[in-house]
Amino acid sequence: MSTPESDPAGPIVLFDGVCNLCDAAVTFIIDRDADAVFRFASLQSEVGQRLTQRFGIENEDTVVLVEDGRCYVRSTAALRIARRLDGAWPLLAALLAMPRPLRDAAYRFIARHRYRWFGTHDACRVPTPALRSRFLEYDLP
Repeated sequence: MSTPESDPAGPIVLFDGVCNLCDAAVTFIIDRDADAVFRFASLQSEVGQRLTQRFGIENEDTVVLVEDGRCYVRSTAALRIARRLDGAWPLLAALLAMPRPLRDAAYRFIARHRYRWFGTHDACRVPTPALRSRFLEYDLP
């Protein structure tokens, strides 16, 4: 039996469901993903917890991309997401050529301050009915 996260019909983006910056990033991705390639789940959701456990991800200060059975985090995840977006965003994928420790240092700096700079909310995002099928926690039986 296939579960939503094992057969997602596309890459999965895991995000911090209480972070305003992360929520805005999900909206940004959705708005630039005309082919609806990406599926989403909050790190706090049951699906998010199963995937982070499967891939050995222990903290929730990162965006996670699960794509073709592999897991990417931090700047690598963000840049791999950008390469699939509409417009000029795929050009950012060229930054993958930079050493990962440098990219991740910038990513960690923003992640460390995101709650203070952008705030949080008390609950994970509830998608509109039109977007509900793109959020895996709503596919669970």
